[in-house]
Amino acid sequence: MTDFVLEHAIVVPCEGRREVIDPGSVLVLDGRIAAVGTVAEIDGHPATAHVERLDLSGHLLIPGLHNTHLHSGLLRGTAENLALWEWLEQHVDPAHRALTPEIAEAASWMAYTEGLRSGTTSVLDMWRFMEGSARAAEQIGIRATLAPYTADRYGWFDTLETNRRLLETHRSVANGRIRAWVGLEHMFYCSPEMFRGAAALAEEFDVGVHTHSSETVWEVEESVRQHGKRPIEMFADWGILDGRAVIAHGVWLDETEVGICANRHTAVTHCPCSNMKLSSGAAPVRDYRAAGVTVGLGTDGEKENNNLDMIEELKFGALLAKLSTADPAAGDPWDLLEMATKDGAVALGIDDVTGTLEVGKDADLVAVDLRGVHCVPLFRSTGPAPSDANAVAHLVFSASGRDVTDVWVQGRRLVDRGEVVSVDVQAVAAQAQGAAEELFERRRALGEPVAGPATRLGKTS
Repeated sequence: MTDFVLEHAIVVPCEGRREVIDPGSVLVLDGRIAAVGTVAEIDGHPATAHVERLDLSGHLLIPGLHNTHLHSGLLRGTAENLALWEWLEQHVDPAHRALTPEIAEAASWMAYTEGLRSGTTSVLDMWRFMEGSARAAEQIGIRATLAPYTADRYGWFDTLETNRRLLETHRSVANGRIRAWVGLEHMFYCSPEMFRGAAALAEEFDVGVHTHSSETVWEVEESVRQHGKRPIEMFADWGILDGRAVIAHGVWLDETEVGICANRHTAVTHCPCSNMKLSSGAAPVRDYRAAGVTVGLGTDGEKENNNLDMIEELKFGALLAKLSTADPAAGDPWDLLEMATKDGAVALGIDDVTGTLEVGKDADLVAVDLRGVHCVPLFRSTGPAPSDANAVAHLVFSASGRDVTDVWVQGRRLVDRGEVVSVDVQAVAAQAQGAAEELFERRRALGEPVAGPATRLGKTS
């Protein structure tokens, strides 16, 4: 079914005006949004009489959520209570050493299914052996931008040559839903020559670049010690900001680096749960956005979050902003919702087809049930207290991914009344469980971890 009307919802188009249509309807024809408006307006559309109707009374209807920094993985709940660099050395890098294509693919099936169930319709995933990730995304039905973990200072990551092969086969497939980009693990995992090679590869294939940066104070200080410049300045020198780039975390950017990002149209992905869990810090995203930087929202991986619920990420992003600035006006619900919808699409370069509920765009839609007791009182914009309309506040502060009832991507219904229908969820979970057990057995057989950047570079605290 790609022709239908979603009616009587609280419609939030997220196109920039911060308006709610309540009650509203959305008409979808051939998988695209054909009309958005009040119930009466859509009922008057000539196509409405000939399509299926779905009553979404009591539901919020929003654009699909873009998770602009994700790692598929299988370490959830086993890599706890460490700061970033020790955590990478003791848990994450050993898992990479033990990873196989089959295990990596099972992780992507799990991550994409989990994200979809809670309203994620699009991911920017940095992972390994990503031909398997593409297979998972194609079957599950989500949008996926695939940026491999590449590095040349440690032998267990992907290489620019394997990244090239992915670009040759998956630059854009599945009707544009699945795309390959260039990925770089981190400044201290990749040589300057690799950064320059990545920039050239991205230019050759006309794709984006995704990497981590400025997640901790130590890495900024180490960049200055090694190169005489801060990380974003080095990225500009190495050329990876010449085209489209998305920088994960960006917690510790200074004014010069923020200016570089704004002038180069380099986006930053804010990962509040991950940054809190690893004690990395609180990115001043309000300042970044005010300076003209596009800021998306990301969960990071299942190991540093421990779930992939983007609606939960909205709440933590808002609360972290309030706490870190000591300003209750920071972390406005609309800011977070825009970061997860239209701004995420801008960061990924797909805002021409998704990210907002506007005529002509693909029907990437999420319905969130606000009828639960945890969303009482619900005040509507047309009710007795319109100035107290609180549906968007409820989405950010009261709801969770468990309140998502239905999800569509390109007009295809992937979640139906709370159930993922594009795959067998129990089979996906069982496959991931078996793959995780195999991964841990393989990791134990490898023995002690190899020294990572923190140890090799003499980090003492």
